[in-house]
Amino acid sequence: MSSDEGQLTNLYDLSRAQLAERLAAWGFSDYYAGLVWSGLYRDLVTTPADIAGLRPELVARLTTETTIDQLAMRTGIDSADGQTRKFLLALRDDAAIETVLMGFRGQSPIASGRTLTSGEPSPAVYSRATACVSTQVGCAMGCVFCATGQMGFRRHLSPGEIVAQIIHVERVLRSRGERLRNIVLMGMGEPLHNYDATMAALDTVMDHRGLAIAPRFITLSTVGVVPGIRRLTAERRPIRLAVSLHGATDEARARLVPPARRWPLAELMAACRDYTTTLRRRIFFEWTLIDGQNDGVEQAHALGRLLAGVDAHVNLIPLNPTLGYDGQPTAGPAARAFQAVLAGYGLPSTVRQRRGIDVAAGCGQLAVRG
Repeated sequence: MSSDEGQLTNLYDLSRAQLAERLAAWGFSDYYAGLVWSGLYRDLVTTPADIAGLRPELVARLTTETTIDQLAMRTGIDSADGQTRKFLLALRDDAAIETVLMGFRGQSPIASGRTLTSGEPSPAVYSRATACVSTQVGCAMGCVFCATGQMGFRRHLSPGEIVAQIIHVERVLRSRGERLRNIVLMGMGEPLHNYDATMAALDTVMDHRGLAIAPRFITLSTVGVVPGIRRLTAERRPIRLAVSLHGATDEARARLVPPARRWPLAELMAACRDYTTTLRRRIFFEWTLIDGQNDGVEQAHALGRLLAGVDAHVNLIPLNPTLGYDGQPTAGPAARAFQAVLAGYGLPSTVRQRRGIDVAAGCGQLAVRG
C-alpha cells in the first residue's frame, strides 16, 4: 500500500471483526486485535506506538498502513450557563461538522460566546453527559426551520468520522474525570439516509470491549425515512428511535418537512406501529412548536388522534432561531395548552428545555457556513 496518507486505512472505520481480519492477514492473532481495539476505545490512544503489548513489527505495520484519524477542533464555544459546548471539527477533506456536548448539571460561569482554544477543557462539571453527533455534512432532507437543511447536502460521513466525534467528546470529559453517558444522533444530517455508516459506528461504540455505550443510552432521530425505520425493525436494533413529525396531516407536515411528500403519514405511521409492536419499544415523536403554524389546540387534537394506540412519548420543542427561517417559538402558555390536549389522549409529553441557543447549539441550529 502506498504510504500516501490519503490511502491509509482509518482504524476507526474498521469493525472489531474487520480489524481482526486485517491483522490475521498480516500474521497476527486475534489477541493482538483485542489489544489494538482496547487501545483505540478504552485508552483512546492517538498513535499505534501508544498501544500496550504490541510487537514492534505490528506497531511498524500499523504506523505505515493505517491511521487513527482524529478530528481537529477548529473552535469550541460554551453557552452562557456552561451546560453546552459546541465543537467545530475539521474533516480530512477540509469539510467541517459541528458536534455538541451537553450536560444536565454543572458549574461554569462562562461568558456567552467565549471561544476556547484547541485542547482547553471547559470548566463545566456534567452529570449525564450527552454527545449530539452528526452523520452527514449538511442534509438532503430540507426541513425549512433547520439550519443544517438550509445548507443542503454535501456528503455522508464515514463510520470513522462518526466514531471520531464521540472519541473527541470522551477525551474532553475524561480530561476532567468524567465519562460520556448518552449519544443522540441529532446533529447535522439524517442518520437513516446514511444508514450503513451510522450503524457501523454505533456497533463500534456499543462494543463491550471498548467504549461500551449501552444501547438504551443511544437515540437516533429521523425525519421519517420509512425504509430506514423498516431496516431498524428487521435488524432489531436495540437503540431508541425518535421521529420528527411537526405536522399531523400530510399537507401540514409537507410544508415543514419535504420528505413527507415521499413518505406520507399513513406509510410512516404503519412503519412506526410495526416498530413498536415488533420490538416492544416506545417511540419518541418530536414536534417543533412554531407560533401560529402548528401550535394550536386543533393541531394537538390531530396529533392525539394520529398517535392513538401507539406506545409513544411526544417531545415538544419550541422553535430555535436560524438564519433561514423567520418563524417564532411558541410561548409557554400555548405550549402547556398543547401539552394538556395530548394528556387528554393519554399521551405523555415533555416540553423540551432549550439549551445552547446563545451559541447556536440547539436543536435545528447546527450548520457550517461557507
